[in-house]
Amino acid sequence: MSTTTPTSGTGTVTPAPTSALSLSRTTATAGRVLRQLRHDPRSIALMILVPCVMLFLLRYVFDGDPRTFDNIGASLLGIFPLITMFLVTSIATLRERTSGTLERLLAMPLGKGDLIAGYALAFGTVAIVQSILATALALWGLGLDVTGSPWLLLLVALLDALLGTALGLFVSAFAASEFQAVQFMPAVIFPQILLCGLFTPRDNMHPVLEAISNALPMSYAVDGMNEVLKHTDMTAAFVRDSLVVAGCALLVLALGAATLRRRTA
Repeated sequence: MSTTTPTSGTGTVTPAPTSALSLSRTTATAGRVLRQLRHDPRSIALMILVPCVMLFLLRYVFDGDPRTFDNIGASLLGIFPLITMFLVTSIATLRERTSGTLERLLAMPLGKGDLIAGYALAFGTVAIVQSILATALALWGLGLDVTGSPWLLLLVALLDALLGTALGLFVSAFAASEFQAVQFMPAVIFPQILLCGLFTPRDNMHPVLEAISNALPMSYAVDGMNEVLKHTDMTAAFVRDSLVVAGCALLVLALGAATLRRRTA
């Protein structure tokens, strides 16, 4: 049962903050978000189809040199879902706040943790579909040649998409408009793309940049994909990289719950 606390000088009451996560509140929030997404075909197309289209284009950009696609396709299989989930999640969450939806929800017995977990569950469900389609297209539609198990490739792609979801939820707290949310991409995503080892091995970089890259989650996502690309079995490095990406996603979600605001200024 929730308790209420009178607000100063107004005579109205507001629910007391809820500290513990509730499965029922989390799943109810996730269900509401998924119902909204069902009526937004453009967002669905962006999240599910764009990574597949980008992989398709990439394959035929290197049509004369398939080995190049094999070398970088696995890495981009993780990067493309991360980017799309970051964009859609940050904009969708910001839209909820600017429309007053978050303010109304948080006036109910719904904690910030429940709200963030519900959003993560909803967008994570979409991320699963996205990762399955993109991985299937890359491996069996475009002939991406990997040494390791396709399931490990799918696992890293899914973790990357969930990381993008977490980053999108986090940065939405600092944007006052959808345009500002998009502007966070050069600040949050582009440096990681440049430093993740996609263009050159990280140990060839300037020592300062290499140290920065070691602290960025996308670096471990690319390393994990490369482990699947080169090794038949699950390696200790793959387990480390996967745990780092998953841990970063959970950490960012926790930070998102801590910094969530009811409305924009």
